[in-house]
Amino acid sequence: MRTLLNLNLPAKLENLERWMNAVSACARKQGFDQKKISKIELALEEALVNICKYSYPEEPGNAEVSCKQGDSRFIIEIVDSGIPFDMTSLPSPDITSSVEQRKIGGLGIFLIKMTVDEVEYRRKGGFNILNLTINRDDDT
Repeated sequence: MRTLLNLNLPAKLENLERWMNAVSACARKQGFDQKKISKIELALEEALVNICKYSYPEEPGNAEVSCKQGDSRFIIEIVDSGIPFDMTSLPSPDITSSVEQRKIGGLGIFLIKMTVDEVEYRRKGGFNILNLTINRDDDT
């Protein structure tokens, strides 16, 4: 697995554009078309906004975004040392009920899961590690 990008910044919404631009440029260099890059951007934005808003309730911290290439996969790895949060363990939201009847929250996580090919979370050494995998041979 080859690392293509590594950008460690304070977990603040003001840094969202820097992360997004860097990952988009990296995906573009890997040959992804604009449709796929838009999906990557949506998933990345949802994940980073959650980290910026909720991961560090007591004191500020950082988020590190890396892009990695392996075989036919493009992996975005997001690492933070905030409170543990395994988004993969949450059930999918009820999207069949009317808006008034739905429980608040969870749609961003649902979008992430629907936009990338694989979502993997682990907690290691006090760090949340979220991997968003996009298959290169998938043209959707």
